Amino acid sequence: MAENNEVLLSARGVCKAFGPTRALIDVDIDVRRGEIRGLIGENGSGKSTLSAIVAGALGCDEGTFTLKGESYMPKNMVDAQNKGVSMVIQEMGTIPGITVASNIFSGRLEQFNNRIGLLNWKRINRKADDILADIGAPDIKGAMMIDQLNFEDRKIVEIARAMVSNPDLLIIDETTTALAQKGRTIIYNLIERIHRENKAVLFISHDLDELMRVCNTITVLRDGLIIGTLTKENMSVDQMRSMMVGRELSGSYYRADYDGSYSDEVVLTAHQVTLSPYFENIDLELHKGEILGFGGLSNCGMHELGRVLFGIEKPITGYVKLNRTGVEVSNTTTAVQSRMAYVSKDRDKEAIILDASIQSNVVLPSLKNLTKAHIHISPRSEKRLADDQIKTMSIKCRDEKQSCKELSGGNKQKVVFAKWLGKESDIMILDCPTRGIDVGVKADMYRLMMDLKKEGKAIIMISEELPELIGMSDRMLIFKDGELKKVLKRAPGLEEKDVIEYII
Repeated sequence: MAENNEVLLSARGVCKAFGPTRALIDVDIDVRRGEIRGLIGENGSGKSTLSAIVAGALGCDEGTFTLKGESYMPKNMVDAQNKGVSMVIQEMGTIPGITVASNIFSGRLEQFNNRIGLLNWKRINRKADDILADIGAPDIKGAMMIDQLNFEDRKIVEIARAMVSNPDLLIIDETTTALAQKGRTIIYNLIERIHRENKAVLFISHDLDELMRVCNTITVLRDGLIIGTLTKENMSVDQMRSMMVGRELSGSYYRADYDGSYSDEVVLTAHQVTLSPYFENIDLELHKGEILGFGGLSNCGMHELGRVLFGIEKPITGYVKLNRTGVEVSNTTTAVQSRMAYVSKDRDKEAIILDASIQSNVVLPSLKNLTKAHIHISPRSEKRLADDQIKTMSIKCRDEKQSCKELSGGNKQKVVFAKWLGKESDIMILDCPTRGIDVGVKADMYRLMMDLKKEGKAIIMISEELPELIGMSDRMLIFKDGELKKVLKRAPGLEEKDVIEYII
C-alpha cells in the first residue's frame, strides 16, 4: 500500500545531553505511514540517541512525542513495544544462558501463565517457532539455548523479538552491518512487508548505497541537529556525504594506487591448519608491508581462520608460526607478546570492555611495558599512553576517564585500534574493521591502514564487503565452504563480479 501521508510519529523540541555533550538539540521530526525513513550521520551525530528515546531505551531531557495522534513517552522498551514501537539495536541484545524463546518473549512471559500461575513452555516454544518461521528463519527453534547460536542467528532472534508485537514503527539500528545474506534478506523482506501494511521503519545504516536502495526518505543529523531531509527524487551518495560532514566529499575512500607491492619477507605462516567444521588444510603466508584480504560469505570459515591465526581457537591440525622468531602461535598470550593484534567483528563483546574507561582499554595490552621493577604500574605512564592515542586516533571524548559505553560506535572502534597501536603491534588481524562506523571514520581507518602498510606493518583484513576488499587489499584470499578457492592480486580492472564467481 502506498503512503497515505498520515503522521505516525511526531517529535518536537527533543533535547538530550550526556554531561557536557549535547547529543540532541531541539530535534523536530515527523515519520509518516508508509515511510522507510533513513537516519544518517557521522558517529556521534545523535541518530542512535534519537532512536533509543523513541524505542524507550533512553529518556529525553526536553521535548514531546505523539504516536498515532496520542501523547507518547515510553517508560522502557517493553512499554514502547506494547504501544507499537520496536527496535533492533546495533550491539548484541540477547540474554545469555536462556533459551531462544525466553529471549523472544523477554519481559512478556506472563502472558503464557496457566491457571495456576505456571509458565506453559510448550506453548511458549511453539509460539516462538511460529514467529521465527514467519520472519524467514524456520531453522532456529524456540527450545534452543541462545548460546548455541552464532552471531548472526542471535541477531535474527532479536529481530523476532522486535516483531512479536507486530509494531507500527520498527527501528533498525545498524543491524544489517552485522548480518550476512540470510539475515539481510530477512530484514529487507520485513521492511517490504511493513511498507505494504502502511506502517513505518526508521532505518539507521552507514552504508549509503544500502540507504539509497531501501529508503524512500532520508534524514541527516550532524552534531545533534537535523540538517535536512532528502526524498527519493533528490537522494544521492555525494549529497548525503556532504550533508553528513558539512563539506563536499566525492570519489573513493579506498586506495588510489594499484601497486599492490609488499616486502618479500614473510612474517607469518599458516601450514595445513584445520578447524572443523569451518575449514580444512589452509596454507597462507603474510608478508611485511602487505594488506592481505580474506573474502567470502559469512559462513565460509574466514572469521574462524582469523581467530586461529591469533591463537583464540586451537586448530585440529597444522600450525601458525611467526617467521622472524620461529615461535608457534598457540594462544593469545603468545600472540600479544609477539606484537600481534586482533580486532574482533563482535566489537562490544570481544574487542572492548564497555564498562571500563578509554584509558583502561587502551593500556590493557601494554601493562607489562608500563610496569616498573615488575611490581608497580605508573599511573602517569598510563595516562600519557591513553592521551597520546586519543590524540593520534582523534577519539571524541570528554577525557581519558570516560566510560567506553558512552562513546559512539566509531569512537569505540577507534579505542579498539588505539590499544593495539599503543602496543606497537607489527601484525594486525582486522575482522570487519569498519562494521557499523560512518563514512568519515571509515576514511580515517583506511588512511591508518595505508600508513601502517608504509611503516612495514602486516595486516590481515577480513571483510564481507567486496568494495572494501577490492579497494584496500594487495592480495585477496577468497574462501568458500571452508576451502581457499582463489588468490586474487590487486589490479585496476578487478571488479566485484570477478570475485563473486568464486564466493557463490
